[in-house]
Amino acid sequence: MVDLESEVPPLPPRYRFRDLLLGDQGWQNDDRVQVEFYMNENTFKERLKLFFIKNQRSSLRIRLFNFSLKLLSCLLYIIRVLLENPSQGNEWSHIFWVNRSLPLWGLQVSVALISLFETLLLGYLSYKGNIWEQILRIPFILEVINAVPFIISIFWPSLRNLFVPVFLNCWLAKHALENMINDLHRAIQRTQSAMFNQVLILISTLLCLIFTCICGIQHLERIGKKLNLFDSLYFCIVTFSTVGFGDVTPETWSSKLFVVAMICVALVVLPIQFEQLAYLWMERQKSGGNYSRHRAQTEKHVVLCVSSLKIDLLMDFLNEFYAHPRLQDYYVVILCPTEMDVQVRRVLQIPMWSQRVIYLQGSALKDQDLLRAKMDDAEACFILSSRCEVDRTSSDHQTILRAWAVKDFAPNCPLYVQILKPENKFHIKFADHVVCEEEFKYAMLALNCICPATSTLITLLVHTSRGQEGQQSPEQWQKTYGRCSGNEVYHIVLEESTFFAEYEGKSFTYASFHAHKKFGVCLIGVRREDNKNILLNPGPRYIMNATDICFYINITKEENSAFKNQDQQRKNNVSRSFYHGPSRLPVHSIIASMGTVAIDLQDTSCRSASGPTLSLPVEGSKEIRRPSIAPVLEVADTSSIQTCDLLSDQSEDETAPDEEVSSNLEYAKGYPPYSPYIGSSPTFCHLLHEKVPFCCLRLDKSCQHNYYEDAKAYGFKNKLIIVAAETAGNGLYNFIVPLRAYYRPKKELNPIVLLLDNPLDDLLRCGVTFAANMVVVDKESTMSAEEDYMADAKTIVNVQTLFRLFSSLSIITELTHPANMRFMQFRAKDCYSLALSKLEKKERERGSNLAFMFRLPFAAGRVFSISMLDTLLYQSFVKDYMISITRLLLGLDTIPGSGFLCSMKITEDDLWIRTYARLYQKLCSSTGDVPIGIYRTESQKLTTSESREIASQSQISISVEEWEDTKDSKEQGHHRSNHRNSTSSDQSDHPLLRRKSMQWARRLSRKGPKHSGKTAEKITQQRLNLYRRSERQELAELVKNRMKHLGLSTVGYDEMNDHQSTLSYILINPSPDTRLELNDVVYLIRPDPLSYLPNSEPSRKNSICNATGQDSREETQL
Repeated sequence: MVDLESEVPPLPPRYRFRDLLLGDQGWQNDDRVQVEFYMNENTFKERLKLFFIKNQRSSLRIRLFNFSLKLLSCLLYIIRVLLENPSQGNEWSHIFWVNRSLPLWGLQVSVALISLFETLLLGYLSYKGNIWEQILRIPFILEVINAVPFIISIFWPSLRNLFVPVFLNCWLAKHALENMINDLHRAIQRTQSAMFNQVLILISTLLCLIFTCICGIQHLERIGKKLNLFDSLYFCIVTFSTVGFGDVTPETWSSKLFVVAMICVALVVLPIQFEQLAYLWMERQKSGGNYSRHRAQTEKHVVLCVSSLKIDLLMDFLNEFYAHPRLQDYYVVILCPTEMDVQVRRVLQIPMWSQRVIYLQGSALKDQDLLRAKMDDAEACFILSSRCEVDRTSSDHQTILRAWAVKDFAPNCPLYVQILKPENKFHIKFADHVVCEEEFKYAMLALNCICPATSTLITLLVHTSRGQEGQQSPEQWQKTYGRCSGNEVYHIVLEESTFFAEYEGKSFTYASFHAHKKFGVCLIGVRREDNKNILLNPGPRYIMNATDICFYINITKEENSAFKNQDQQRKNNVSRSFYHGPSRLPVHSIIASMGTVAIDLQDTSCRSASGPTLSLPVEGSKEIRRPSIAPVLEVADTSSIQTCDLLSDQSEDETAPDEEVSSNLEYAKGYPPYSPYIGSSPTFCHLLHEKVPFCCLRLDKSCQHNYYEDAKAYGFKNKLIIVAAETAGNGLYNFIVPLRAYYRPKKELNPIVLLLDNPLDDLLRCGVTFAANMVVVDKESTMSAEEDYMADAKTIVNVQTLFRLFSSLSIITELTHPANMRFMQFRAKDCYSLALSKLEKKERERGSNLAFMFRLPFAAGRVFSISMLDTLLYQSFVKDYMISITRLLLGLDTIPGSGFLCSMKITEDDLWIRTYARLYQKLCSSTGDVPIGIYRTESQKLTTSESREIASQSQISISVEEWEDTKDSKEQGHHRSNHRNSTSSDQSDHPLLRRKSMQWARRLSRKGPKHSGKTAEKITQQRLNLYRRSERQELAELVKNRMKHLGLSTVGYDEMNDHQSTLSYILINPSPDTRLELNDVVYLIRPDPLSYLPNSEPSRKNSICNATGQDSREETQL
């Protein structure tokens, strides 16, 4: 045993430690052999192939050397021709024999030997088993023709002067050049070179044809005119250009035959080359080529990535992007996978855009296309989703992949992404700015129900306008509305501002009021230097710092404003004439100088649930002097600011004990326990203590908990808000939350009914006859219409049907295309609508971005297009705060200490305020609210013909309403004694009534000769009005019959209430001297009530709070 162990040889040193670790002690011999692995066969042929063919750089050098040899051979041929003396005679021997000096012969032999050796070597290396394929190649044949005779002349000296067509080496040079360019592109990784290659091939082909023709003509004419090279060049150029002067012509038949052959070759080869070049040029035009690297490094550009580019989207982007002066020198590179549309091509050919907009056809998922667009050098990348698709989730998935691809390729490029579905937001949270379409859409629809025309307010704020729209209109409301639409949101540092620098150390409300009084600007928010959160109207307790960034609304930014100092005499004249007469007040009015100071101290205490909106100060001498308003304090009086316990609600205790409506619904204030999608901002709102069973959510079906089957049976105290949508998506969360916000009183909460389908029976069951608002969401199933603008067809027709059936219903809807807003509440023969249509066309011709703003449904906030908010994303490139401010205004984000958007209505008791400036002071001095605009409703001025039409309608009522009332009263068992006999009690249907009415109208028409022409025209108009009135009655009869069939009461259905005689519009930041009118709705940014609470931050973190206490009233209590 010992001998055996002694015979075991020791392990090699390199294996001992490893074997010890592995525990393998069974090695007897070390028979291992080191093996080297090669990428290719380690043979001489493979090494040569690697050097001459496979290696890009060495192959490029070899081909460059070959190209130089071919050019040298052509140059030697030209030298031989120039040195040769033309011999006399016309013998054919001059064609086959030339005079070649010995040094020249030696150089040509050397070049031929090297060229032939290289050709044979490359043929051997590229041999793949078919020898004839190598031999019959045209380059090999040309090489043999040009090289073999010189090699033979070495061994046969008498052949040294044999003519060899060396000039054919130009074609070999062309072939070597093509191979060299291919290797060059492989070496530098250049792929977009097809156009360059084709141009190079075309030029080289032309040069080779001309050079071959020159040399051939010159040589064949040695027995003719004995042309030199210059004369041959002249002849070829004249011939190929089809000019043909005829001063130089070939004489011998051989030269003539050669010219014919060359022309035939040119007619075959050149058209093919030109065709390929034209095809590549067209493809290049479609794909857009490349964005110059030099331009990308010296100029600034942004990239717009879209799946399909439409003319509306392009013009909206270009008009909004280039509306800012500092972006005039930017280039816009459009990266789109589809071919350029004809309309887009036509627009991009306009000189205004052709020099600044570059279209590239390509995909953002390909690094090659991103490299073409120079994405790594771009200032920003805008990625827009395609909203005209049925599957919006699929569109979002494409947007997400584009965003990921851009972030991977250019991580430092700022991303501006538009997404459609809110549940897909968290995939692109890395983007610098994100706009979710459904979030903004549902939030604006919700706020339109409680703050009228919020969508119009937001749309006007995010659009760039100079306020010149409507200034050529003869109507005053269009001028005022257009001028105020030019207001936008701007920012400036307080210490650098002329507007706000003097208010350092003052309260926010003091700065806001006095800046508006002095300069006409509306300060709406601030941001601390060390904080990223923007605070809208932080309230009177907020003290302005020098480093604060102020956000204000004005026609233009302060940097573009000029300040003119008024002399003291003018100020005195203004102050002396301030109160004389009922004339309009000056713009810069001094409001705080009137009355006494001790009338209304600043009070932000909890307001009573009852009482007037703007209380009139009670004074014993108010008959002698005008009511006064307290001044806005520089610093809030903390003793007068009482704590508002908004987490409780005492208003329920103040209600009458006999009110039993919704008594079983107990609300609490807190955060929603569940979030519908990742990325939703938690919002403090009203919640139920207990979760309602799912069966109770069905309005049209009874369950074991209740037996109601229609909205009327529930006995809701407040009017309904009906949402007609195609599906119940996650976006509805942003519709419900603003309507259930914590600052809204419980007794003002409107029931919300979701209607997934809207036939007439379902509309009647859900309580459309007593609804406050009907919200119609654009149907996604019609997005993929063949005609792009037909995507809104279903929504428009449905809204028009609702408008005809329920004319008094407040309908709010959104459309895909802004141009389709002209079809909302369409009246074919409405003269006023036609006049507005002409005004819209004129504004569009003047280059306005808001040409649609004068359409009555948009101005009144009844309709908006979500595509208008695309400008919000574009503006964020210059104003990076616009998305944050818009989200705060819409309630999508809640920041502690930031205010919220609400509204108040001016009643008769509030008209003592008189002007917008006094209202501004009243609000700032009492509650800390900051007004930002007015929603005004005026009576529409009718023309003389329209007035006659309305008068004739009232005259020819023919007791239709009385007949309907009689019929309803008989059904209910009541009898009316004062009922006219125009219709008998046994009339059972409406067509009979129409027949009798028309007979009565015919009898009036038979008496035509007895009347004048004006009377006949009046009777004709009355007959038309009679028919129109009867059509409305038919619609009313239809609705009432369906309600009776469903067992619903027809009480409350008003079929003739129509709002055609009023128009509404918005005044953003009106001038201080603007007169307040009855029923004006004032937009307010109200301070966060929770900011007045002691230890408010911990209380806001509670999800559910006890419902005991007093709720703040929605209207402004002063």
